[in-house]
Amino acid sequence: MRIFSTFLLLLLLFIPYPQELHAEKEMESIIIEVEGDPEIHKEYLEIYHPFIEVIAVYHQLFNGIAIQGAPANLQKIESLPFVQRIHSVQQYKALPWDGNREKGNGVIPSDLNKTSFTGKGVKVGVIDTGIDHSHPDLQKNYSGGYDLVDLDEDPMETIPEQGIPTSHGTHVAGIIAADGELKGVAPDAEIYAYRALGPGGAGTSVQVIAAMEKAIEDGVDIINLSLGNNVNVPDFPTSVAVNRATELGVAVVIANGNSGPQDWTVGSPATADKALSVGASTAPTETPLLYEPMADRTIPLTEMVGSSPWNLTKDYPIADMAEENGKLNGRIAFIKRGETPFYEMAKRAEEKGAVAVVIYNKEKGMFRGSVQNKEDPINIPVVSIAMEDGVWLKEQNEGESIYLETAYEHEERTIAPFSSRGPVTVNWNIKPDVVAPGTNIMSTVPGGYEPLDGTSMAAPHVTGAIALIKEAHPDWSTQQIFGALKTTAHVIGEGNVLAPTIQGTGEIQPEKAIESTTIIHNPQLNFGQINGYRETSEFSLTIENMADVAQTFTFDYPKQQNGVNWKLPMSFRIEANQKKTIPIELSITAARMDQGVHQGWITLRSQDNQYNLPYIFVNQAANQPKTAGFEFAMKTLSEEAYEYRIYLTEPARRVEVDLYDPESLVFKRRLLEMENVKTGEHQGEISKKDAGDTGYYLAVVTVFLKDGTYESSPSIVYIE
Repeated sequence: MRIFSTFLLLLLLFIPYPQELHAEKEMESIIIEVEGDPEIHKEYLEIYHPFIEVIAVYHQLFNGIAIQGAPANLQKIESLPFVQRIHSVQQYKALPWDGNREKGNGVIPSDLNKTSFTGKGVKVGVIDTGIDHSHPDLQKNYSGGYDLVDLDEDPMETIPEQGIPTSHGTHVAGIIAADGELKGVAPDAEIYAYRALGPGGAGTSVQVIAAMEKAIEDGVDIINLSLGNNVNVPDFPTSVAVNRATELGVAVVIANGNSGPQDWTVGSPATADKALSVGASTAPTETPLLYEPMADRTIPLTEMVGSSPWNLTKDYPIADMAEENGKLNGRIAFIKRGETPFYEMAKRAEEKGAVAVVIYNKEKGMFRGSVQNKEDPINIPVVSIAMEDGVWLKEQNEGESIYLETAYEHEERTIAPFSSRGPVTVNWNIKPDVVAPGTNIMSTVPGGYEPLDGTSMAAPHVTGAIALIKEAHPDWSTQQIFGALKTTAHVIGEGNVLAPTIQGTGEIQPEKAIESTTIIHNPQLNFGQINGYRETSEFSLTIENMADVAQTFTFDYPKQQNGVNWKLPMSFRIEANQKKTIPIELSITAARMDQGVHQGWITLRSQDNQYNLPYIFVNQAANQPKTAGFEFAMKTLSEEAYEYRIYLTEPARRVEVDLYDPESLVFKRRLLEMENVKTGEHQGEISKKDAGDTGYYLAVVTVFLKDGTYESSPSIVYIE
């Protein structure tokens, strides 16, 4: 018997179990990937398989056909010679974030737009969970779309009768172009909605690609993808499709993911090198604290989800709710965390007249809770504090009541802790490309409005900004627009600039992008991997002078760093309305510096303008995860086999997938073993018999590298 190590148990606490769906459908819809002309295959199916309905044909980003029929009829399709693959494994999720939410009025999307432009005449495709196009703030802007889940013309959000209801796409669309009581960044832009994610916000890569195909057929100018997975590789199918869409002239904007704050957490399709990936920034805030002046003690507060904002303007006496026998009028109630739900404790305190509620932990450290109840909401502030602060308050309050003041701690603009970080494995690209507001964003949801956090909220800010730029400069290419946003982004970090793989080129400034006289087309300098003792890498920087006069540029020479030698042109001139390529050389002596990822900033100046260029290189090797995701599910249209898919970020001697009991961590059996595995995606089948007994398992993927080291990563699988 084998027991998996303790650290895995800690990881397991943060791995969600997939939902088990058992609902039977009389009719099923699938999308098949085909070889050859899909129009010809469509005609074949209509003639020889009349009980199967061809719903749609795709031929730009994805070569395939959407069909619908009874399961028994669909099973016959698998054996047709032109069918390459049938995809239905759920891989993509909408990316909302419910933690770290600040309440109050929320950040209004239109605050980002300080221009006179409104996105008029610009078509925006929102590929998401659909949208509530009956919402009064979206009715004027909704121009059409398609449902890739139910394969019909109505991309409405999932309603309860269809499964787990959704609101994500409606929130995203509102940030871009709400035009009613709430205003989006570009309130006159036209919204085309594509429902690629169904109940619970789940969908497949094929649905996402097919939705992109439909959006391009509809002639959209911009595509917003506030969705993703955890596969951090540059050539995953969705990333390839995103790059192809960008080559066709469509600006594709993608949420970077909510798996931060660790490095290497960006996932496909945000890993696509030709799209614009967006991280989430926070606005400058004044964070409330409790202050007891006699002891000069400050107590940090954590606001609970569903609470009213803490906006007390004077000092108040505190009262222990367990001892005051109902005397809470005009006081701050403090309560020890126990078995009673937070909402019930807070509601009882509110009914007894408390002005606020402080719940202290029953164990060391801080905690976050929720008092959310839409039917009967709490109308006073409710916060949590650490156990040690709660015990201190209790001791101080014995006898005569003490008074607490509200103080405020200023927090500068920064990156939200949940925002996924780069770089991308294999090619080391810096991601995100830019950041935008992504916390406490107020926007539309079915039936009203709600503040949400997430890179899903940051991406549509950038999408709206691109709509403004397209209206202002209809002749600009996608590359010019992306370049302008990166060139004029504001670098975050007062006195301590955050790393490029955290913020990309910085937070977007749409008005400066529109007015910019300089566009740096590729300001993220990627020098790749250094493998030899001493190597020189060259990067070609492309700069376009948009002004009607010549401009002269100079570099600030980087600070001297051991093992690093830069070769930069000290000064160069670009004529009016001309583009120029500038060579930059970086020489590395590997032995004189640490292995791993090295990144920083180079400063370029022109007249009164300063441009901050992030750079990255890898010395010898990096600590990236060796495997980027393991998928395992019943093969589509089959009851006798499972499909698996695994992606390696570097070659391996051997890969093992072992199954453990998810609770006891007792070893059960070996599911899969592969020898001499190359970098890239690997897929195959395992028979139902070989997969073994039904149930949930902890699948531990162990990659044995050629240098003798190994790495393990866990995921949950379900064997039906």
